[in-house]
Amino acid sequence: MGSRADPGTVEVAQLVAWLETFGRLVHEERDHLTALDAAIGDADHGLNLDRGMRAVVERLHADRPATVDALFKTVGMTLVSTVGGASGPLYGTFFLRFGTAAGPVDELDAAGLATALRAGVGGVVARGKAEPGDKTMVDALEPAVTAYERAVGSGPEHAAAAASEAAEAGRDATIPMVARKGRASYLAERSAGHLDPGATSSALLLRALADALAGTLPETTDGRA
Repeated sequence: MGSRADPGTVEVAQLVAWLETFGRLVHEERDHLTALDAAIGDADHGLNLDRGMRAVVERLHADRPATVDALFKTVGMTLVSTVGGASGPLYGTFFLRFGTAAGPVDELDAAGLATALRAGVGGVVARGKAEPGDKTMVDALEPAVTAYERAVGSGPEHAAAAASEAAEAGRDATIPMVARKGRASYLAERSAGHLDPGATSSALLLRALADALAGTLPETTDGRA
């Protein structure tokens, strides 16, 4: 990806790169995500999300919207219509709310991206009725967006890097938690000691954003070339 004329803005092409990178990371981690879900859920998180992101990328390659709101409406609706379980509606809602908050623009500044991310997380919270500490994707998303907002003055690239680090820390913090929402909550105390699959895929989402804005599109999820 080439350099931008204004490093303080994020263009539609970079947002598409974010989605493509997320799709690649999900595909690479599909079996891992499914194994995590097998321990405390329905054993389908990786498979479902991989199928949905493949559909998203195919759709964008066929017809790429020109504005941010149209782009994420397409993404959200594609996920809702192709992904089963909870991940389709939750990720679909995240992207739909993201696009609505961003509006009919062809680029976002750092603050605009923060607003869109916050709206996306708000949509997930409203849809899933989850709060931090419930052992869900919110445990990665909430600290990530908070970290982005705190670093917003440093520009979108640096703020996204901070968000990615916070998402990974939030993901890891789910291990000792007892699930209070979703299928995992049926296990009660037995859900402790396991990494939450939704928080894990959410950390990939923020990793993909940081990589896309930095122009770093890794071939593997551990950062090796």
